[in-house]
Amino acid sequence: MRPEELRRWCPSGVEWSMTYTEDVPYRDNLELVSRLGRADVLAEPIRELVQRGAEAVAYLCTACSFVDGVAGERALCEAMRYYGARQALTTSGAAVDALGAVEARRLAVVHPYQDPVGGLLAAYLRDWGFYIVNFTALALDAVEDVYALEEEQVVEAVVGGDHPEAEAVFISCTALPTYDALPRLERRLGKPVISANQATAWALLGTVGERAHGPRQRLLERVARRDRAR
Repeated sequence: MRPEELRRWCPSGVEWSMTYTEDVPYRDNLELVSRLGRADVLAEPIRELVQRGAEAVAYLCTACSFVDGVAGERALCEAMRYYGARQALTTSGAAVDALGAVEARRLAVVHPYQDPVGGLLAAYLRDWGFYIVNFTALALDAVEDVYALEEEQVVEAVVGGDHPEAEAVFISCTALPTYDALPRLERRLGKPVISANQATAWALLGTVGERAHGPRQRLLERVARRDRAR
């Protein structure tokens, strides 16, 4: 994730607190997100945030929350509430809400995952009723390489990954920098461009009656609603 970017969406007067899951051993992208997609890894982080007074909690990892599909994402939210979160959401769930808010069903998707995690993302979105017209992987050699990507590389990937039939572009992964790129991309492509970090900030702030701040970002004109079947 990119904590400094997430804080840019947060209005003054709202306290934004973060904590982290423990490191887990892994050999590849799938093993990493599968281990971090288990509800039990969230127990201590959630309790810590609740002790700090958090009114709402988000699990800031797209792949960790879609790796077990729609049912797995729901189970994570249920577990977070069980561990004490008054309101709970995940990045992949927030993305679904955000794409619904901009009334997009036909998507171009850009992501940094290795196979088969990319395939699990596509399956998750399709299970929610989205139609993927273009699916672009960034072809990274290692999981850690995502943190070396710069915003201009993300812009190039999104422009190249757009499709005339796409009603919106979804940029998956909270490790990708997007805050300043989103308004530029929306002007250039003429459609909503939703990023994982943006969707999470928008949805999380919406649960406590706040609006995310961001220059000329189409999603932020919409009020966050969580009306998906849970």
